[in-house]
Amino acid sequence: MKIGIISDTHTKVLFAKDALDMLIENGAEFIIHAGDICEYETLELLKNCGKRYVAVYGNNDAHLVQFHNEYNLVQEPNYFKLANTTFKLMHLPFYMTPDTEIVISGHTHEFHSEFVKGTLFLNPGEICARSKPISECAMLELLEDKLIVTHYTKKIDKKKEKPFKEKTFKYKRKK
Repeated sequence: MKIGIISDTHTKVLFAKDALDMLIENGAEFIIHAGDICEYETLELLKNCGKRYVAVYGNNDAHLVQFHNEYNLVQEPNYFKLANTTFKLMHLPFYMTPDTEIVISGHTHEFHSEFVKGTLFLNPGEICARSKPISECAMLELLEDKLIVTHYTKKIDKKKEKPFKEKTFKYKRKK
């Protein structure tokens, strides 16, 4: 199963659309937003992308609570299971205990992928390109014997359209 992961979209709805389109074109079957959604339009993108999704509230998302029943919004930490794999989803990296196979967070605006004693800790980085002129996201592929993380980056250049670049990380699963 391939899972597209985004975070920290903030006000950059077009960057979010670009990333979602690319992730779906590359086979994403499920979408995770790790918080700081910020814009109603981003919720609409998630709802209408044609894939199942989950989005966790970030520290800048309190105003979105009015839409809680219309969208698949969850509070942190949120535990769920996909493809026989346990997940913990949060925005703020406060619940970083290895009590699931996959721990996903946002907030730092920095990509992080680390496999420690059977747990993958993953932060897809920032969509919004606030901390650097790069919009980024990740794809997590769940295979029976390994986890494959692809980190996508796209340089923001107002003069011309740039393609996403990718870097892959592979981890042996402990099942």
